[in-house]
Amino acid sequence: MSSRGIQPELWVDRAADAVAFYEAAFGARVVHRVGEGQDIVAQLVVGDDAFWVSAASSEMGRFSPHAIAGATSRTLLVVDDPASVVERAVAAGATEIAPVADEHAWRLGRISDPFGHEWEIGTPLGEWPLG
Repeated sequence: MSSRGIQPELWVDRAADAVAFYEAAFGARVVHRVGEGQDIVAQLVVGDDAFWVSAASSEMGRFSPHAIAGATSRTLLVVDDPASVVERAVAAGATEIAPVADEHAWRLGRISDPFGHEWEIGTPLGEWPLG
């Protein structure tokens, strides 16, 4: 894993449950974890890329999607086989927003995880970035 790049942090109501979901749905592995119970901060890795999960806190101005009744972003998870990852994510508790299909030079599907975060799961159709 590179020490450079962008590593988003997802704020959720049940951080330990979210970590378990990402492990089951995306094959994520935990490389760093502090705290206890649902009040944790964890760094997860999928492939060579990392992201963080932590407990939401209204006192700190960190709101989960459920707290605001919506989402503020969508994260793209790049995988070799989007259909199998979407299927695994739905089996782990995600809701399918859009089935896997070819769109904008990508094969991708969209899900909402049980914590309200939106994900696109896809693979480019050919060389990327486009020339």
